[in-house]
Amino acid sequence: MDIKDKNIVITGGASGIGKALAERFHAEGARGITVADLQEGPLKDVAASVKGIAVTCDVTKEADIQNVVLKAEEAFGPIDIFVSNAGIARYGWEESPDSLWQLNWDLHVMAHVYAARAVVDKMIKNGGGYLLNTASAAGLLSQIDSATYAVTKHAAIAFAETMAIRYGDKGIRVSVLCPQQVRTAMTEGHEGNVAAVDGTMEPEELADCVVASMAKEEFLILPHPQVLEYIQRKTGNYDRWLSGMRKLRDLYVK
Repeated sequence: MDIKDKNIVITGGASGIGKALAERFHAEGARGITVADLQEGPLKDVAASVKGIAVTCDVTKEADIQNVVLKAEEAFGPIDIFVSNAGIARYGWEESPDSLWQLNWDLHVMAHVYAARAVVDKMIKNGGGYLLNTASAAGLLSQIDSATYAVTKHAAIAFAETMAIRYGDKGIRVSVLCPQQVRTAMTEGHEGNVAAVDGTMEPEELADCVVASMAKEEFLILPHPQVLEYIQRKTGNYDRWLSGMRKLRDLYVK
């Protein structure tokens, strides 16, 4: 997928990964960029910097995502790429209240579902399109200090897989972004955790990786390439991998 002349929507676009992607897509010559987020002030600044539009959006509400799509189409025409990027770091375990589980589920899974509902049929009618869903390396491996995060990020990857299987022969390309630690507001104060074992990446570096992977239309986008080796170890000997994860837990979880 060539970014030039494409109409792109990015949720979670006010800061961090979303902001870096908006800036990089603009540099690549995107026709239009719509950034969506709850952070109205910073969102407008990002939109202005990329000559795009800002739409306030709560991605846990399907009507809000439909509104973002409508505004993007009104401004720039048919949507070519939808980047479902919003996420949170609200950690919990099985004993955590249902409300915390639901929040993680709505942000990390249903937001991707709502985006697909809003754009896939239109993309097919227009000859194709691209879904880029932000998940996490935790969705391929796990999260040693949170069940809510690990479970919903696994589900996000599973949903992306189903979209690729269902629509891959109908002109819809799908990628799922699975970084380890990236320097954003969400990871501030967590510099010493296990996700940073291979270093904390700058959002701009991640954006470079995304553009390169999208050019090759790769399903898995792994800004930290070590993750591929970790996946192979996991699937090669699951029990050994679980034992190793418990050792990491003892080192990193206080």
